[in-house]
Amino acid sequence: MAVNDECKLRFLELKTKRTYRFILFKIEQQQVVIDKLGGPNESYDDFTASFPPDECRYAVYDFDFITNENCQKSKIFFIAWSPDTSKVRMKMVYASSKDRFKRELDGIQFELQATDPSEMSLDIVRGRTF
Repeated sequence: MAVNDECKLRFLELKTKRTYRFILFKIEQQQVVIDKLGGPNESYDDFTASFPPDECRYAVYDFDFITNENCQKSKIFFIAWSPDTSKVRMKMVYASSKDRFKRELDGIQFELQATDPSEMSLDIVRGRTF
């Protein structure tokens, strides 16, 4: 599975320049391409609303939070979205390509796998950051 150079470039911009809050990726014609770019002012709700209900996606999100010591921090996390309603073949393609794609994105701090929106709720993300 090939990874479009645009994916790596936009991820680098998210990581270093904070140009985007999130990026959704999809597999199209045997390569990973960008599905949606979320602007720096978009919320976590905007992010979760961007996932199609019956198609798989990969996503990265730049999560800002304040530590117990009152320090502003941010962590980039990766979500593998594979809803129960998606086609079996699509789930297999996304599952088999995930690790290779993640290796292309240097700087991901943690990963979530979700089959429905409750598995990537804001509470779960907050719990993983500390």
